Amino acid sequence: MLLATCRALPAGEPEGALLTQELTARGIESRWVSWDDPQVDWTSGLVSLRATWDYDARVAEFLGWTRSLPAVLNGADVFAWNTDKAYLVELGDLGVPVVPTLSVDALEHLGPAMATYERPLVKPRVGAGGRGVVVGAADSYGPGPWIVQPLVESIRDHGELSIYVLGGEPVSQARKLPAPGEVRVHEEYGGRTVADRLTEESADLAIRACRAAEQLLGHRLDYARVDAMSFEGRLVVSELEATEPGLYLDVLPGNAALFADLIARRVGNSA
Repeated sequence: MLLATCRALPAGEPEGALLTQELTARGIESRWVSWDDPQVDWTSGLVSLRATWDYDARVAEFLGWTRSLPAVLNGADVFAWNTDKAYLVELGDLGVPVVPTLSVDALEHLGPAMATYERPLVKPRVGAGGRGVVVGAADSYGPGPWIVQPLVESIRDHGELSIYVLGGEPVSQARKLPAPGEVRVHEEYGGRTVADRLTEESADLAIRACRAAEQLLGHRLDYARVDAMSFEGRLVVSELEATEPGLYLDVLPGNAALFADLIARRVGNSA
């Protein structure tokens, strides 16, 4: 079992040893390997993308690599769809409650799109870790294409929920909170993550989002993390992470056993 990471995180995601320990307990040998390591034999077993968090700088190379993998959770077609945040528009078109999202391809259309919202938020369509996110007017933006959304003010007080769906079932939930004066919840910008109680509302939204994604893609998702925020009195999807969502094992250590169970089922089915 190969757990794909990036060179900056050779030991994998935070507390990644919990996952390898749980896999060992199930009789599955595993190791963390960088996705761009030319010495790795990617045909030697099942692959799971776990901490490939530098892909956005080399997305074409990254997606080409995923297409070369003979056995990988979720699959290359999922990654190609999910690494472009325009998928939020598609989910919304299927009736999933999402943060209102406009997809913008050309720079001349960015200003009119931003004018749609009182406080616009601009993100690169291909991006990770909060990089390139801009609130309101700015002198410059990162290279496009982009998505434009209204700033969801509840992020400041209530944060963003992360609901884990493994094997089609919502199993756990975390809450990500930004630092004072920030809207990005990532640790790089002072954000923090805490364990949270999975509610019926968040579980229902996560299932609805995953089923819509599966309808668009034509097959089931092995795993996903559905991020959600409170907007205009209801919970809406802010992102659906089906490529390399962190498991937040430092605050949700039980996710290691749950993800290992998922892998064990896949290994058993392919034996």
